[in-house]
Amino acid sequence: MDSSYLRISLSFVFWALLLSPAVSQSSSCSSQTFSGVRSYPHCLDLPDLKAFLHYSYDASNTTLAVVFSAPPSKPGGWIAWAINPKSTGMAGSQALVASKDPKTGVASVTTLNIVSYSSLVPSKLSFDVWDVKAEEAANDGGALRIFAKVKVPADLAAQGKVNQVWQVGPGVSNGRIQPHDFSGPNLNSLGPLDLTGTTPGVPVSGGGGAGNSRIHKRNIHGILNAVSWGLLFPIGAMIARYMRIFESADPAWFYLHVSCQFSAYAIGVAGWATGLKLGSESKGIQYTTHRNIGISLFSLATLQMFAMLLRPRKDHKFRYIWNIYHHGVGYSILILGIINVFKGLSILNPKHTYKTAYIAVIGTLGGITLLLEVVTWVIVLKRKSANSTKPLKA
Repeated sequence: MDSSYLRISLSFVFWALLLSPAVSQSSSCSSQTFSGVRSYPHCLDLPDLKAFLHYSYDASNTTLAVVFSAPPSKPGGWIAWAINPKSTGMAGSQALVASKDPKTGVASVTTLNIVSYSSLVPSKLSFDVWDVKAEEAANDGGALRIFAKVKVPADLAAQGKVNQVWQVGPGVSNGRIQPHDFSGPNLNSLGPLDLTGTTPGVPVSGGGGAGNSRIHKRNIHGILNAVSWGLLFPIGAMIARYMRIFESADPAWFYLHVSCQFSAYAIGVAGWATGLKLGSESKGIQYTTHRNIGISLFSLATLQMFAMLLRPRKDHKFRYIWNIYHHGVGYSILILGIINVFKGLSILNPKHTYKTAYIAVIGTLGGITLLLEVVTWVIVLKRKSANSTKPLKA
């Protein structure tokens, strides 16, 4: 029964995490209404942050008229919509940021030329923008809206698309916006905008090709590392700890232990390499603790693999020293691996169901471990008792 439960839980956690779509939204852009008489023929249900974009484009004068709507991450927070003329991320983007004055409650728009992640100072944009205003969306959970007309640069107009970025944040302090979260939805909120429009009311798909690729890599990275450090390594440790107590299991337990740990290491290296690739593609975004633990895990596990080549015989005088080292490093990997899986889950920010399922799996393994620990001590104590009562040979 335990093994069946584990198989079902593992399948649910990891394949669901890989294949699950972006956070669903209860409403659509086609159901929204706002002030003004202007019509916007195109509307998009943006895939992250519960955001929507209405727009129209006049190719004769390269004018893009937009209405961007999203709820701030916290009451009193801000929303932003931007065009990045040179790249796809936030750095280099030309942003319109809306927030409400805490005293008057009036919403207004500030422009930001985001030279880098550390430079968020109000400034003029690199292209013309006019008819800019903001309003609070009535009966829409505190959402704010940005209205604007943008003069699309000639080179982007010739391509027929622009790179859009959108974001939400917690608040404004002394005229400066406070940093937004760096969870999955906040990092995925970007993608191309087709100036010619798409079918009205049809959602865009996952933030474009670049966004889809990044999300896919992040999910693969999470799955590989959760399977490796978070499951196979603990299971391999359990095999070595509890199977060896049975004399009939020798040497089968050793080969099972080595096979499980080597498989965990191979999968973990693949996950680690995927993480390095993601890091190199995400300039200015760092998860220092998660990264440092990952590097430590890779280093300790690599050391553990090479240590197998130097494993002394059972009767060697230095075998007990090797055992202390092997067990110490092994349990360090075990603890750090599980901690880093939870760190990764907090970064990926999937539905709570996935985290709950992983906790259930780890909890099940923990329960089995406690049961086997009791059984092991009972067997050991019985053997000691039997040996102590045996009569001495003449």
